[in-house]
Amino acid sequence: MSKRISEEIKHKIIERIRNEGLSVPKASEEFGISRNAIYRWIGAKARGEPSVLEVSKLKKENLELKQIIGGLTLEMKRGEKNRAR
Repeated sequence: MSKRISEEIKHKIIERIRNEGLSVPKASEEFGISRNAIYRWIGAKARGEPSVLEVSKLKKENLELKQIIGGLTLEMKRGEKNRAR
């Protein structure tokens, strides 16, 4: 028998996945809800908008790219200092 999950809890889980980058498997474990149920909720919320998973993936990718750019910028600055000597 499946348990009924309130809309408030569903919303909270989806928001944490979207905004905090919580993975579906971790949310499933933390809240004691099946992964499939969470994926269904996410799919139902999408309706013409990017899915929660897509947004989460893009946020992670954006963070990685910012870190790469930061590292390259530091290397470039160091190179400029070395050439100036």
